[in-house]
Amino acid sequence: SPCKPVLLLLSSPAFSTTCATCAKDRRLRQKRAISERRLTRYFVDQRKVRVVGGQGGGGGHSFYSEPRKVFGGPDGGNGGDGGHVILKADQQMKSLSSVFPFYQGFHGERGGSKNCSGANGAHTYVKVPVGTLVKEDGKVVADLTQHGEEYIAAYGGAGGKGNRFFLSNENRAPMLFTPGEPGQERVLHLELKTTAHAGLVGFPNAGKSSLLRAISRAKPAVAAYPFTTLNPHVGIVHYQDYEQVAVADIPGLIRGAHQNRGLGVAFLKHIERCRFLLYVVDLSVPQPWVQLQDLKHELEAYSKGLSERPCVVVGNKIDLAQSRINLPLLREQVVERVIALSALTGENLEELLLHLRELYDTHVKTEQSQGQSPVKW
Repeated sequence: SPCKPVLLLLSSPAFSTTCATCAKDRRLRQKRAISERRLTRYFVDQRKVRVVGGQGGGGGHSFYSEPRKVFGGPDGGNGGDGGHVILKADQQMKSLSSVFPFYQGFHGERGGSKNCSGANGAHTYVKVPVGTLVKEDGKVVADLTQHGEEYIAAYGGAGGKGNRFFLSNENRAPMLFTPGEPGQERVLHLELKTTAHAGLVGFPNAGKSSLLRAISRAKPAVAAYPFTTLNPHVGIVHYQDYEQVAVADIPGLIRGAHQNRGLGVAFLKHIERCRFLLYVVDLSVPQPWVQLQDLKHELEAYSKGLSERPCVVVGNKIDLAQSRINLPLLREQVVERVIALSALTGENLEELLLHLRELYDTHVKTEQSQGQSPVKW
């Protein structure tokens, strides 16, 4: 009857396979984007880890027997080796927050009959960020500076021997078999030093985070109070020939930072990885060249020779009237090249990007001439 399709339509379920509106409602909801501030809240650059290798499997103990061949001799196989615990550098990892305090390798299987050896235990891989230092008892045992680089943190134990292994002319029916050895156990201290080509060094509120926002896609927090940046941020500057230069925003330093004042030594160590430095000074303050002198003093007091790396002085906030007055005075007081710009308005950012590329190209040529491979992003 003509009413029958109407009845079927009324009795159909709420979600129709042919209804476009309902199909949209069934789409998978996208995950909520986590803000940059919440992501950096869990930044961890130190971690104490206990690693234990997997235990080796015990040796097998059996004798071959079948009809009309009762005394077939020993046929117990060897046990499998335990798995290692391996630290592997991964450039996708940016913090040690996902590293657990304990890892253990998988155990090897026990040897079986018929001379079957036990399977080896699988290795346990722990992903760590590039630039992770591995220390044991205060001594550096590994430095993972390249993507994919591995370090065996704990070796797995060797598998035991089955009774077939002890067969000899003197002993035709050995009863002896050995258990698997325990895995290596160590307590390691992981320390992350941010690996970047350039480091933004300056006092609080000098405009480092604003400058990183202007030249890259990084989104560090910006506010009008000191110590807005509490964790290092790395931004990538892209060039037309597909080269990428990593720039790290180091939290603001103060006088006495090498004595652990302010944020202290916790973030001075991140500057050690930078190949060249960008000193960011506030041109609007009286005598901005004093900032540069204090910054170099703090770097040199922390690590000798750190302030002598290739550098450029970035005079920020040139859009202010007082900054234009202090700019010629700053150039008279310092020997290094001074690039005046405004991270807020974007004025003269091109000069900084060109000079940044010159520093990067010089670094690459120097690394290649020494037979080393430069860090690529």
